Parts: sequence; structure tokens; C-alpha cells
Amino acid sequence: MPMEELDIKKLEDRVDDLINAVERLQLENKSLRNNQASLLSEKAQLVEKTELARNRVEAMISRLKAMEDE
Repeated sequence: MPMEELDIKKLEDRVDDLINAVERLQLENKSLRNNQASLLSEKAQLVEKTELARNRVEAMISRLKAMEDE
């Protein structure tokens, strides 16, 4: 093979490698975004549950104080 053909082949191989890397990174990015969305949803649910638990505890404390005052 002449030198120019070897250089073109190397360039083609490098471009193929870069295309594969871009595709792999796009898939990884999509997966990470999906994981982030899932974690944000889970966090929102946990915050809501924590708030409900706090309200219930505060209500119990209020009832106990009311019973104490009777």
C-alpha cells in the first residue's frame, strides 16, 4: 500500500474509533440522566414522607401536651 493509503486508513480507523466513543458516551449520558431523574423522584418521595412523619409526630406531641394539661 502506498503511504497515502496507509494514512487514509489510519484516519478512517481513528474516525471510526471516535464515532464509537461518541455513541458510547451518548448511551452513558442517557443512562446517567435516567438515573438522575429516578433519584430526584425518589428524593421527592422521601421528602414528602419525612414531612408527613414530622406532622404526625408534632400532632402526637400536641395531643400528649393536651392530655398533660387536663
